[in-house]
Amino acid sequence: MDTTSRDTGPVRYGYTAGVAERFAAHPVPGGRRPGRVIRVDRNLVLVAEAGGTAHLAYPRGGEPPATGDWVWIGPNTAGEPAIVGILPRHSELSRKRAFESSSDAQVLGANIDVVGIVVPLDRPLTHNRLERTLVAAWDSGATPLVIVTKADLADVADDVVGTVVRQAAGVDVVTTSAEHGDGLDELLGQVPPGGTLVLLGPSGAGKSTLINALAGVAAQQTGEVRAGDGKGRHTTTSRELVPLPGGAVLMDTPGVRGFGIFDAGDGMEEMFGDLEELFGQCRFSDCAHSREPGCAVQAALVDGVLDDRRWSSYLKLQRELAALARRHDAAARRAYQREWHQKIATAGKSQRSAERDSHEQARDRSGKSARGKEGTVSGKGGKAGRRPR
Repeated sequence: MDTTSRDTGPVRYGYTAGVAERFAAHPVPGGRRPGRVIRVDRNLVLVAEAGGTAHLAYPRGGEPPATGDWVWIGPNTAGEPAIVGILPRHSELSRKRAFESSSDAQVLGANIDVVGIVVPLDRPLTHNRLERTLVAAWDSGATPLVIVTKADLADVADDVVGTVVRQAAGVDVVTTSAEHGDGLDELLGQVPPGGTLVLLGPSGAGKSTLINALAGVAAQQTGEVRAGDGKGRHTTTSRELVPLPGGAVLMDTPGVRGFGIFDAGDGMEEMFGDLEELFGQCRFSDCAHSREPGCAVQAALVDGVLDDRRWSSYLKLQRELAALARRHDAAARRAYQREWHQKIATAGKSQRSAERDSHEQARDRSGKSARGKEGTVSGKGGKAGRRPR
């Protein structure tokens, strides 16, 4: 079957000539036609292909599919349609699983071109959430984009947008009002033809309303937001692809309360590039950026060039990444344990040395005192002894 033909795949779900070339470059035994994962349910996978959609069973063995995956469809041993292969992902948005003790990654979406981070204007801006989500977006391999929603509800839109622009560190920011249709064309212009946009944001951020405005139909349910705390119901319960009229594809995600980063080395460099430059200006190459002389970071904090909150956020993310690395990498865990054992041993040795020195000094003082007293008494037939200097 000629998979280089654009008409053989689900065009409405982003199947382009470029995707066809990827299928041609990655054939699998038994693969007959291409498809794309629309949604992953508990027991079945909803897949789009050229002739429509179908619920298929999870493939046996290997990594489970994620929403957005491109898959080969072919017959199973019973002759029924099945997923027989998954193409390598050109991008992958992951986060650490919700429970802190785990070091596993949870794949939120695959083959994404633009990660849209939704920031609603009807509630206070959460700086740490925005920063850590931007780090994950950069690390996914996709292009981050900040989408400000509900601009029609806020009287301080300009101030908040200005703050977001400064914090987003070079990432494009689009201001939208789904109710009035403002900013939608500009938003769609950020997505390449046939590209996939994923929306990330907390519950009640206006993602579902925005999707309905972009799709032109009621593709998602919407819910009211509580006035007391600005929280909304989870109107989206699973990650799902939604075709848009212009040929792009939108991936909705449930409201994400927390975004624990999984492995974000590249993302940290992109998001905190200004800090990396400061590190290179320190006097010592192994500067811990604490109390060392000539530390450029501490100088920037004192001068107000570097914000205390931003530095604290960077340190917190680094500690989180280090902790994940130790749980995930046995060698890193052993190195960490050796480091702490060394510190404990050094501290114990220092304490013992201090106690020994203190004891010896007390003994010397006692001896000197005794000798001094003896020296003031004249010996039999001798002269009075001299006090030592």
